Amino acid sequence: MPYRYLEEIAIADVAFEATGRTLEELFVAAADATTNVMVGDLASIADRERRSIRAEEEPPDMLLLDLLQELVYYKDAERLLLRVPEVHIQRTDGGLTLAAEAHGEQLDAAKHVLLVDIKAVTMHRFEVTQTENGWRATVVLDI
Repeated sequence: MPYRYLEEIAIADVAFEATGRTLEELFVAAADATTNVMVGDLASIADRERRSIRAEEEPPDMLLLDLLQELVYYKDAERLLLRVPEVHIQRTDGGLTLAAEAHGEQLDAAKHVLLVDIKAVTMHRFEVTQTENGWRATVVLDI
């Protein structure tokens, strides 16, 4: 599994570490970890609706923050549970540009095993680092 939950970091919040061989793999893993905090079975989220997610930031950590905040935004604003199966990141003159197609469906308590509600992605211990095996992120979610 490309992510694991870190109980020792946050008591009232949820923390996780995500990894990937590439920055794109890391972002997909972090997106799944975020959605999996809310829904027990990611496979229960059908591909019924799609949303394009675009962001531009310089450091990779801020780009990841933008992506994860979009998932929380769509859950709150449109009651959409979304997964991000693929991310494209390019370096441009302005920094890094992210393009992703998120897919999912309306939150349905009868269908989805709901766990907790994420209020926000926090900056507490938020970090994206390059390692000798790829990339790693630490994320704390306010629940």
